Amino acid sequence: MQKRNLEVCLTPALLHLYDIKASIVVVIDIFRATSSICYGIDNGAEAIIPVATVEACESYRESQFLLAAERNGEVVAGFDFGNSPFSYTTEKVNGKTVVLTTTNGTHAINLSRGASRIVIGSFLNLTALCNWLKDQPNDVLLLCSGWKDKVNLEDTLFAGGVVNHLKDEGYHLDDSGIASEDLYVMAANDLNTYLKKTSHSERLKKLGIEEDIAFCLNVDVTTAIPVLDGERLVRLAV
Repeated sequence: MQKRNLEVCLTPALLHLYDIKASIVVVIDIFRATSSICYGIDNGAEAIIPVATVEACESYRESQFLLAAERNGEVVAGFDFGNSPFSYTTEKVNGKTVVLTTTNGTHAINLSRGASRIVIGSFLNLTALCNWLKDQPNDVLLLCSGWKDKVNLEDTLFAGGVVNHLKDEGYHLDDSGIASEDLYVMAANDLNTYLKKTSHSERLKKLGIEEDIAFCLNVDVTTAIPVLDGERLVRLAV
């Protein structure tokens, strides 16, 4: 297999610097959108439709879909739920379609639509995702959703985890990937303690949702890899 590129884009604000037309883009929003998407798809959600705005989510009001909207860490008033992983249990989402808009994660997904393929990554599906990626011929771009176009630590650490899993598979790494992996190696033995210092972790704690943070740092509790198929995120057939 020809040597592939494995790059890390630390924020969507830098995405325009990358040529993604032939690449697999892995969208990362650890606290909490991509964690919840992975958990929901693994728990039997038929599809999750990522939309950019609250208004776009509202436009599905007459459908039979569940509507999920989050802004600044909180559920938008009038919607079924936001992006807490505990809203994406089997009891709530099995067999259902969810329309989702979030502050950062769905923004990154929509910016990535020029890619060859878009998949969703989280600590919850880390090994399954990496095992699949290493068998693909494409270049890979790990896109960190960040916080309102600023770099954040939790997404960067996860990108580093993917680099750590794949670095011996014959990829060309970029500097942001190397730096991300160095951070991951430093933190991997106790992700929860390391990430307590992050700004988003502090933001979520003020909202009283520390349980969400702890859950999103569980490794390999799902095997589902959500993939964007048209407008819908569905379970990748592997």
